[in-house]
Amino acid sequence: QVQLVESGGGLVQPGGSLRLSCAASGFTFSTYAMKWYRQAPGKERELVATINNAGGSTSYADSVKDRFTISRDNVKNTVYLQMNSLKSEDTAVYYCNSRLWRTGIWRDYWGQGTQVTISS
Repeated sequence: QVQLVESGGGLVQPGGSLRLSCAASGFTFSTYAMKWYRQAPGKERELVATINNAGGSTSYADSVKDRFTISRDNVKNTVYLQMNSLKSEDTAVYYCNSRLWRTGIWRDYWGQGTQVTISS
């Protein structure tokens, strides 16, 4: 079955860095785009970054552009989110996502999330 397992969250001071990882299994990882979302308390889940299947094309929310970098390793079946210059407003639960073609429709799969807290 499809599994997405995030790791790497934690408590960091403003201006610090973190690298999130998402290990994928149960599907042909190199075939699909991958995404990172986040959800802050009391807010809707928002798309943070997207990477295409080969890793050659990426896109970012304006709020994280030039600070976050999404990447992937299609040998390790893992997608990463490097987060630099972190701000308090980056505090959220971060989720890995993939939309897969399953039984004739596109289905969204999510990891369990990893908490990122930015505080001094």
